[in-house]
Amino acid sequence: MKKIFIDGREGTTGLRIYERLSAFSGIEMIILPENLRKDKEARREALNSCDIAFLCLPDVASIEAVSMIENKNVIVIDTSTAHRTNEGWDYGFPELSNLYREKLITSKRIAVPGCYASGFIALIYPLIESGLINKDSLLTCHAVSGYSGGGKKLIAEYEDSNHKAEFNSLRLYALSQEHKHLKEMKYVTGLTDLPIFCPSVTNYYNGMVVSVPLFKKQLNNFKTADDIKAIYKKLYNSKLVSYTDNMNNGGIVFSNALADYDNMQISVFGNDERIMLTARYDNLGKGASGAAIECLNLILGNELEFALNIKEN
Repeated sequence: MKKIFIDGREGTTGLRIYERLSAFSGIEMIILPENLRKDKEARREALNSCDIAFLCLPDVASIEAVSMIENKNVIVIDTSTAHRTNEGWDYGFPELSNLYREKLITSKRIAVPGCYASGFIALIYPLIESGLINKDSLLTCHAVSGYSGGGKKLIAEYEDSNHKAEFNSLRLYALSQEHKHLKEMKYVTGLTDLPIFCPSVTNYYNGMVVSVPLFKKQLNNFKTADDIKAIYKKLYNSKLVSYTDNMNNGGIVFSNALADYDNMQISVFGNDERIMLTARYDNLGKGASGAAIECLNLILGNELEFALNIKEN
């Protein structure tokens, strides 16, 4: 029986991971009493006595938590931004390639992808790997997410019955082009330049859509949208990440259609000259706790469906 400790269990991601695992009899959850939840020595003991530690903490706290682990057998699954581009950490997106998957199965240090980054990387990584687009491509990424992605503070603001009228509109942010996910978006895909990133949040709880527009002129060797579809169909054919032609609902893509599910849908829209690459998923599912549980499944050798909720295309 594996012992699991969630450091940061009270946060949005930590709570969801705990809820998923607490009903499972095959593991033992290490839970600190409320008065010791932030006690450094109590955390140190829990981190070193568990088999698998989920870190659901701010970056600085995650770095501190890792520094407290002296037991070399402890497997760390970090949901923060802190280690996603660090040497010695494996990136928790097994669908990108067999190599990614194989590394995760035996890894001791796993960085769970960021919610926005997951969609961008799923769309762009295989196109660069196949040579369909160049590493020096200048790209733009648009995204919209439910407000749960902002954590407890933003959730409270949106769910306040007296919130301002502005909260009912689409809200663009990260206007300085310094969003924390940009670093991993560049690092994992292999791009030489950061993309222009335009994230937004609006008044629904969870679910997201990430899209990347391309001109045909950006494709190499006279490739077309159909060639992109072929690449996606070959790579993304699992229950958790799959290509679909059914994302379009009467000319509209609903960003919350996969809310409360853990899988990601990939699709391609547009025409011969202007192409729109699109990924849809739940920012709290494949974009957070669902991705973390998927990594746990690989480590434990369980079927991918364990503690995951998958919507068929």
